[in-house]
Amino acid sequence: MQLYFYDEKYKYLIEQYQLSEEQLRFTGTPIECIKLSNEDPDRYSILAMDQDNMVTFFNLHKNEGVKPFSNNDRSILLRAFSTDFRYQGKGYAKNVLLQLPSFVKEHFNETNEIVLAVNLQNTVAQGLYKKCGFIDEGERRMGKKGELIIMSYHL
Repeated sequence: MQLYFYDEKYKYLIEQYQLSEEQLRFTGTPIECIKLSNEDPDRYSILAMDQDNMVTFFNLHKNEGVKPFSNNDRSILLRAFSTDFRYQGKGYAKNVLLQLPSFVKEHFNETNEIVLAVNLQNTVAQGLYKKCGFIDEGERRMGKKGELIIMSYHL
């Protein structure tokens, strides 16, 4: 499995990406996220590919994007993390999260922390993030879809 920065050549895969209603309670669609990335040079859309299948999608957001969640100027925000509904339960999300630290070090070498905000009600995602090395340091924020737990992975 490989991680790639979004490019227009992947547009057809983005259009085929499927999220369930339950997933949409907690995350945005790749189409929405790519639009935001196109408007913000500090926001990067990332695709996880297993051969020719796009299985997972997320954004990495630097500078102003991470400020509501961290005081660390060298942190990057993981946002809109999702796995295509058809590929859930096959270990793809865990695999991506385990690859993420080396991907961030390679492409954002000034970064020393990955931060994410997970909805308090999204206990499945919280467990996954913890298994992959993210730490709940007790920070909480209110988001558009409810209370958020702020988690960090120190590089």
